[in-house]
Amino acid sequence: MTRRLRPARLRPSDIVRLGGTGLRTRPLRVFLSALGIAIGVAAMTAVIGISASGQAEVDRRLDKLGTNLLRAAPAEQDDGTRARLPKEAVAMVKRIGSVLSAGQTAVIEDAKVYRNEHIPSGRTGSIDVTATGRGLLPVIGGHIQAGSWLTPATEKFPGVVLGSTAAKRLGVDTPGTRLRIGQTWFSLVGVLRPVPLAPEIDSSALVGWPAAENHLAFDSHPTTVYLRAQDRQVTAVRDVLAATVSPGHVGDVAISRPSDALAVREATESTLTGLLLGLGGVALLVGGVGVGNTMVISVLERRGEIGLRCALGATSGHIRGQFLTEALLLSALGGLGGTLLGTAITASFAAFRGWPTTVPLWAPVAGITATLLIGAIAGLYPAIRAGRMAPAQALAGP
Repeated sequence: MTRRLRPARLRPSDIVRLGGTGLRTRPLRVFLSALGIAIGVAAMTAVIGISASGQAEVDRRLDKLGTNLLRAAPAEQDDGTRARLPKEAVAMVKRIGSVLSAGQTAVIEDAKVYRNEHIPSGRTGSIDVTATGRGLLPVIGGHIQAGSWLTPATEKFPGVVLGSTAAKRLGVDTPGTRLRIGQTWFSLVGVLRPVPLAPEIDSSALVGWPAAENHLAFDSHPTTVYLRAQDRQVTAVRDVLAATVSPGHVGDVAISRPSDALAVREATESTLTGLLLGLGGVALLVGGVGVGNTMVISVLERRGEIGLRCALGATSGHIRGQFLTEALLLSALGGLGGTLLGTAITASFAAFRGWPTTVPLWAPVAGITATLLIGAIAGLYPAIRAGRMAPAQALAGP
């Protein structure tokens, strides 16, 4: 009695070896197809990595600048005007137990700063003349770029400190330069570096509180109060700050946390990140189409091989497994190459910007997983088509 033979079962290592055979025999085509996948994965990995590195830089900057800065300013009233803060606002704020330091500024609306007397009155450069005290700089985390900060002498006499933007607009950066503010000549004392947590200071000409009262007809009402609170008590201080600054008129005070504004500003870049991720996904899809095209052509070119294997006992499952494995290997090569390329792009960009390099672990994992899924889908039809070929038809050729 004749015994029916069963087809041999291929081990996973055999399937991988067979799938790799097609890749080894067509290196240029494999490279070009894998490149399409790699570009998509590299784009996605680089976008995610650069976004994460940028967020890490924001967190680093916030840790350095401190997140315990609060800002109190007059709120806009129903008639469109701004409320006025009391003269004693800073003194009252300092009485809050959890407040470490406080400072104040006041924009003097009627005063403008000019390089010299020949500048037309309308060309103000959008620079605010701002009265302040000696204690402001450490509160807002500011630093001197040139010259010095206000001293007990220069805050009483005509001395001015320029923010970084104001100095550029006026074209002056040398201490001792004379500037005309109102009807009085002020001597430039110093120039500040950019202040990330108080960007309004960058475009300001800062004069001492007593000097503003004596030379610029300043009424001594602050327009902004800055304070540093204990880290664990920031929320508690924020809750009582409005009532402390303006007792009985809580609605006249608007409280903000500059570090939150900085973080939100950086977070708005997520829209661009999403767009770039979408473009990376399109590139990945195009790469998948390239893999599918490569596999279809491979099946057509290797009809003789398929027919010979079938004649020697290979089953439809063996043929499908071979071509599906080949598509997965091709996609995996593109995914790994794209992950390495995307990581290298992220590291280079972060190094150029001076950021810490951060690539979330899930990004390369998701990229490689997506490529394998796309490879499986792209190789499914060619694999099924190859498995359905009859030995005689395959050997007969096209």
